Amino acid sequence: MRRRILPGLPLSLGITLFYVALIVALPLGALIFKAASLGPEEYWRIVSSSRAIASYRVTALSALAATAFGLVFGLALAWVLVRYEFPGKRLIDALVDLPFALPTAVAGIALTSLFAQNGWLGSILASVGIQVVYTPLGIMVAMFFTSLPFVVRTVQPVLEDLDPALEEAAQSLGGSDGTIFLRVILPLLTPALLAGLSLSFARSLGEFGAVIFIAGNRPSSTEITALLAFIRLEEFNYSAAAAIASVLLFTAFVMLAVTNYLQARALRYMARA
Repeated sequence: MRRRILPGLPLSLGITLFYVALIVALPLGALIFKAASLGPEEYWRIVSSSRAIASYRVTALSALAATAFGLVFGLALAWVLVRYEFPGKRLIDALVDLPFALPTAVAGIALTSLFAQNGWLGSILASVGIQVVYTPLGIMVAMFFTSLPFVVRTVQPVLEDLDPALEEAAQSLGGSDGTIFLRVILPLLTPALLAGLSLSFARSLGEFGAVIFIAGNRPSSTEITALLAFIRLEEFNYSAAAAIASVLLFTAFVMLAVTNYLQARALRYMARA
């Protein structure tokens, strides 16, 4: 009989289900139950207030912009780390994971100091009329900083595993560098890119610590949804906080469902090709 290193199915499944129920399902269930206790009219009044809608707009647009930047720069960074050798490569590769290890509040303070008008980068940008701190641009910068590793770390292994023979065959057929990337490499990277972008967008939607220090937190201008939920908690209005948080939860679920659907379609297309 084959020796199993891990416990058998009943015990392993029991441990897994216990973990999922205790760590994932129970908190989410409590959030949904608290929000549902409001009743439909009161729930809608809270989540559709002008301040809440403004926070949704600020959060969603900033997260989309940060994710778009992450797509471009994350893919470029993963490409450089995989395809080139240069001094300091190991250091840069290690720094990619810094936002994972760094407390988000520390990241927010560091970014605020860096991009303030008297900061290293902020003074340069201020000289050309660009203000980052206490503006929506600052929110985008904070979200980009904390979510970039998701794109890099999902694309990097796929790039490393790509068969060089595919590119060599395309070159032998006269394909240009741009054509090879768009027609050969990018389709193979699409499932990983979608996974990285979905994780990046979800992280940006829920980002709190790095944003509140650099955003300025002005209602209807630079106030994110997570901060509005926190404000309702400080007011001991737990039902309203749960209602606002449930909007983020629903958005994240919808986004992940759409991403999984697109990933499945991309994988089926690659299988047919």
